Amino acid sequence: MKAGIATLGCKVNQYESQVMMDNLCAHGYEPVKEGERADVFIVNSCTVTGTSDKKVRQTVRRARREHPEAVLILTGCMPQAFPEECEAIDEADIIIGNANRGALLSYIETYLRTHQRIIDIQPHGKAYGAESSVSGMNERTRAYIKIEDGCNRFCTYCIIPYARGRVRSRSIEEIREESRRIGQHYREVVLVGINLSAYGSDIGTDLLEAVNAAASADGIERVRLGSLEPDLTSDELIDGLAKQPKFCPQFHLAIQSGCDATLKRMNRHYDTAQFRHVCEKIRATFDNPSVTTDIMVGFAGETEEEFAASLAFAQEIGFARAHVFAYSRRKGTRADSFPHQVDESVKHARSERMIAATNAAAAAFLQSQVGRQVTILAEREVQPGIYEGYTENYTPARIHGENLNGKLIPATVTSVGDGFVWCD
Repeated sequence: MKAGIATLGCKVNQYESQVMMDNLCAHGYEPVKEGERADVFIVNSCTVTGTSDKKVRQTVRRARREHPEAVLILTGCMPQAFPEECEAIDEADIIIGNANRGALLSYIETYLRTHQRIIDIQPHGKAYGAESSVSGMNERTRAYIKIEDGCNRFCTYCIIPYARGRVRSRSIEEIREESRRIGQHYREVVLVGINLSAYGSDIGTDLLEAVNAAASADGIERVRLGSLEPDLTSDELIDGLAKQPKFCPQFHLAIQSGCDATLKRMNRHYDTAQFRHVCEKIRATFDNPSVTTDIMVGFAGETEEEFAASLAFAQEIGFARAHVFAYSRRKGTRADSFPHQVDESVKHARSERMIAATNAAAAAFLQSQVGRQVTILAEREVQPGIYEGYTENYTPARIHGENLNGKLIPATVTSVGDGFVWCD
């Protein structure tokens, strides 16, 4: 039996897709190869925006065309948040949410026996559910470990608390054990979650303990973190991370807006003064850290003055990288009904201005790396004799050499290329 999977959305979804594929393979399935037809095909969905839902429908239809005889399964955030809309996606044979994905094999066996469509969306529980671990992420050097699920923050633009439920944390023992297995094959691990900063708040531990647990594994040389909430990135957390020699000083702090009035409408739990303090603390504590971010433009009610404030703040902070995107109205969220929605043409113009500003900051950051002593984790040969990887602070880097995949290479940054640095 051949199994395939299409993953949409975040790193947590990528991890969960790998869990599903590992589980299928453990029960006799083989991953489908390019050009082959699958017997079972899974679409692991994202629902963060209306555009995400459109991509899910397109992916399901394409999967049905390419694998006409397959048992087609739709799972993930979209069914969990919008079960009735997903029920109308006729191409899917099995529709399940995030909460009951662990019973995937049972659903497949039932469908193969009865050929009756299955739709079963279960509510989330209050504790981190039993979930298989993974041995890797089909990459040569880096693996993800999901340590947290759910979110309690209810930003006014976000549907994710409805798709993922409340905060639920994985035990330190499970994190340590999965890191031990991953360390047999991988040099770097990335801890991810839906609201990673809230890790441990429900079970009496914290994110620093999780980092130290992952770092304790033999073979693991680097530990990174996924996206963090600025107001939960405390001085104590930063100081503790600085004491962990395997921690990589890359901080992704999703600011969303650099205007306090906009942040308040978004129901973000910090202001620009607090965000600035966190960035200053990081830069004072670590040698050569990077701060990256997500910035939304055109949120409901955003005036030209508010956008100008956000743009100026982004320029002030000087992010190493920024993902800039326009606000997309999301059914089921408070912001969908807010007055003074911004015209799409205005959103587009503001996106271009913000992208230009953050690209300039990113270029300046790359230039600041010239002359630095770094260590590159080589990941792939992009041209004969040229390998690409990432430095400790997640700067894309290239270096000449032979047979470097998976190796940690001390080097000096010599110059800047197109979105990366050259090293010798």
